[in-house]
Amino acid sequence: MNPRDSDDDRPGAAAGASSAAPEQQQQQQSLEWRFAQVFGERAAGEDVQEVDIISAIEFDKSGDHLATGDRGGRVVLFERTDARDEHANRRELERQDVPITRHPEFRYKTEFQSHEPEFDYLKSLEIEEKINKIKWCQTSNNALFLLSTNDKTIKYWKVQEKKVKQVSVMALDTSQTVGDGTTSHASTSTSEPPLPNGGCSKNSDSLNSNLVFPPGGYPSLRLPVITSQDVNLVARCRRVYAHAHDYHINSISNNSDGETFISADDLRINLWNLDINSQSFNIVDVKPTNMEDLTEVITCAEFHPTHCNTLAYSSSKGSIRLIDLRQSALCDNHSKIFEEHEAPGARSFFTEIIASISDVKFSRDGRYLLSRDYMTLKLWDLNMDSGPVSTFQVHEHLRPRLCDLYENDSIFDKFECCLSGDGLHVATGSYGNLFRVFGSTPGSTEVTTLEASRNPMRRQIANPTRPTRGTLTSMTRGVRRGGENLGVDANGNSLDFSTKLLHLAWHPTENSIACAAANSLYMYYA
Repeated sequence: MNPRDSDDDRPGAAAGASSAAPEQQQQQQSLEWRFAQVFGERAAGEDVQEVDIISAIEFDKSGDHLATGDRGGRVVLFERTDARDEHANRRELERQDVPITRHPEFRYKTEFQSHEPEFDYLKSLEIEEKINKIKWCQTSNNALFLLSTNDKTIKYWKVQEKKVKQVSVMALDTSQTVGDGTTSHASTSTSEPPLPNGGCSKNSDSLNSNLVFPPGGYPSLRLPVITSQDVNLVARCRRVYAHAHDYHINSISNNSDGETFISADDLRINLWNLDINSQSFNIVDVKPTNMEDLTEVITCAEFHPTHCNTLAYSSSKGSIRLIDLRQSALCDNHSKIFEEHEAPGARSFFTEIIASISDVKFSRDGRYLLSRDYMTLKLWDLNMDSGPVSTFQVHEHLRPRLCDLYENDSIFDKFECCLSGDGLHVATGSYGNLFRVFGSTPGSTEVTTLEASRNPMRRQIANPTRPTRGTLTSMTRGVRRGGENLGVDANGNSLDFSTKLLHLAWHPTENSIACAAANSLYMYYA
């Protein structure tokens, strides 16, 4: 994301002094999204097995690999296929002065069973195998490393190519004849079975009596030749990080130092070293002495992309706390808090439920923070904790139906969010297998609604009118956009709340989005 100052935090800038011309210059051309490919597409009327539903998506830092996890505890890896001849093709196109346009393509690489269902006998609690989060780690020696977690256990996986070696030439060719014209025969078979690990039999001090060497030896005697036939991908669990969380793990995050990571549950955040699975350090603990005094829980935690001492965690009350690990061993006090206070008189029964933040993501340069609650996306500037820079309305059209959503538990759905690598766009999912892409630059009116299908624009809705700047008070700064019309589909039917797009990821360097609709993985590019 390009560093920039919002209109309201510029020193000495008067409200309304900026003209429309600079805003128009900052406007980026709207992205035109196209379908790229799909994996695991359902046929019409085909039932989806519960274990096949995708529950996590993550690109690696290079964008050449993509990982998905499902409710059956499996991790599936995909690799990019169109980037291998990139440099050769680029030179050709540069000579011809042709613009370079690449169609991102991925292919299935391998899959492995990461977690199995377990049972906690002490608490009489079933631990399901569902993958909650996947995080890529630093690669080494052409091997891929990643972390995967279910509700209780984190595992560190190494995926590497292993060559299958076979003996292609055996010792003797008995069809050849020796010098006297007789056919050579040799037998190394014995009545005793071979001993493992190169063990010697009791008669090892003398040659086998059945082995006869003709005069002059064997001219056809050859040493065995080992050849590599196939290359198999092998996934091996290097370490298991267990028994550190009393509550369900909701997030894990790698540190930029490449050595540590955090895991967060409802009440605690633990710091781990990748090489040590026997102990972890509790760095955040919000559990009160009396559980009746509990007012909020941790919903998500994320390390800063470049500062190894900084991390952010969100809460069920809609606040985001930034903490510095250098302050103390137990980070009870935050260095900054980001929250937007509600308007007086606007509180209702659902206020606290819809304020709960389900996901938090840093921009690639670490300057901005994107958060998703049930109704909105909010973009925060780490240098301005008085309020969000921009607010994007996602589910405002559902406000009259909060009672229905509460009764069918849809109001507790946890939608993820993501930012583009350049920070100019943000995206999040919705119901009816829809997801929305917003332009995040100042003055941008770009709002695109797409459906996870082969025709993403099938249910496209006209963009809302140009948003207006919010009042520049200390608590309500920012832009609000995108919440005007999105309650029904193109045919006027209400959205199906049973089909929801919870998980999506943006390619780190290109405008490409991977999103999960039930058991299907859809990919789009712009």
